[in-house]
Amino acid sequence: MPTVEELYRNYGILADATEQVGQHKDAYQVILGGVKGSTKEKQLAVQFIPKFFKHFPELADSAINAQLDLCEDEDVSIRRQAIKELPQFATGENLPRVADILTQLLQTDDSAEFNLVNNALLSIFKMDAKGTLGGLFSQILQGEDIVRERAIKFLSTKLKTLPDEVLTKEVEELILTESKKVLEDVTGEEFVLFMKILSGLKSLQTVSGRQQLVELVAEQADLEQTFSPSDPDCVDRLLQCTRQAVPLFSKNVHSTRFVTYFCEQVLPNLSTLTTPVEGLDIQLEVLKLLAEMSSFCGDMEKLETNLRKLFDKLLEYMPLPPEEAENGENAGNEEPKLQFSYVECLLYSFHQLGRKLPDFLTAKLNAEKLKDFKIRLQYFARGLQVYIRQLRLALQGKTGEALKTEENKIKVVALKITNNINVLIKDLFHIPPSYKSTVTLSWKPVQKVEIGQKRTSEDTSSGSPPKKSPGGPKRDARQIYNPPSGKYSSNLGNFSYEQRGAFRGNRGGRGWGTRGNRSRGRLY
Repeated sequence: MPTVEELYRNYGILADATEQVGQHKDAYQVILGGVKGSTKEKQLAVQFIPKFFKHFPELADSAINAQLDLCEDEDVSIRRQAIKELPQFATGENLPRVADILTQLLQTDDSAEFNLVNNALLSIFKMDAKGTLGGLFSQILQGEDIVRERAIKFLSTKLKTLPDEVLTKEVEELILTESKKVLEDVTGEEFVLFMKILSGLKSLQTVSGRQQLVELVAEQADLEQTFSPSDPDCVDRLLQCTRQAVPLFSKNVHSTRFVTYFCEQVLPNLSTLTTPVEGLDIQLEVLKLLAEMSSFCGDMEKLETNLRKLFDKLLEYMPLPPEEAENGENAGNEEPKLQFSYVECLLYSFHQLGRKLPDFLTAKLNAEKLKDFKIRLQYFARGLQVYIRQLRLALQGKTGEALKTEENKIKVVALKITNNINVLIKDLFHIPPSYKSTVTLSWKPVQKVEIGQKRTSEDTSSGSPPKKSPGGPKRDARQIYNPPSGKYSSNLGNFSYEQRGAFRGNRGGRGWGTRGNRSRGRLY
């Protein structure tokens, strides 16, 4: 075990040797022995070992192991210095090993050390992105759970900060390939993070790239399997996967597979859905997702069958008028409740898919069924007019801060919902039914109108009350519908389905497969 004086002497030998430094192997071995000494010897070794590392490739393993001992030292200053110097060992074939080591060091609870590890990883990423990814993914696939978790978070937060010359097409292809291996067995939270990673890659911004991502999500959603509405994990998995898929859909990347699954498997079981997320209106969330996807549905094999299922579900939320007694009063005790949020979603979805089969209502339904539907539409429209008038009156003259109160926010959203339904019902009352109007779903951000572009009369995205009431039945609807108080709650605003560890249990005990028994060997 060398003393401080011996370390300084051998350091001098190496420093003075200049180009012949590689000939003084014995001197470097003395410095390596410094890691066995006391704090003072270690403080010198942690600086001297990396300084001359590149000159002794035959001692690479010994040098790296010596530095790792210092990374685990009890003295925090020695540990931090050892971590800071690790990138100097990332040369040639040593780089993947150093990346693997740094990835394992992400598990530290010391914030300063954690930042040093992050910086060191970024440093070697810029030297050799592929080699660094090899170390990171090795630990994601084989490492301890805490290491896996932090390695995934490192990728999800740091990749986007790297310049294009580092994240080349080849590097992005490697990320995609390795990510697919990981996605064979992930938790819900991990899946969301990987979708964030992959959707940020430049090479996947193309139509074919987006299509690849949709296929990955579809595979995770298990759309080939029969849906189990009573299994909270199955329901939650479908929702999380669909939420990841929705932003990927466009006029060129179709949602057909998902919309078909929702129509065939989910809608018929809507009332029996269960979820592990407390306070979530699972039925409304499903209908919102279907509505968002319906705009990008392509050619569907069983269009008429699925449109009929959607139509039948819509009828469930569009009641017939209550029977009247001889004196003209309602025979029942109370009016049917009109669930505007549900109807907005279902009516919008029906309107979108109906465009693909415009004669569905006139040619595919019998006369009696169509008549029944028109009665339901008319009854709903009358109740709608009353509520729209009340909302406009309540919001009249309110601007700025006044509209930001919780109560008025709810009323603004309620007005968006009712205006949307009103426009869609008008379309379906046309002879033949029309599918031309365009509305912005109430929870979606308002689309800005370009300068010089006229806003169509069907645009109902504005939350401010219009000056005039829209057309519709002029008859007083006070006996037909009495708007319920407190009908709308705060969940009518923009809905964000948060990650709450919904795939219950960790990997190996959740509904997303089992990663199996991984080795729990010594670090590094």
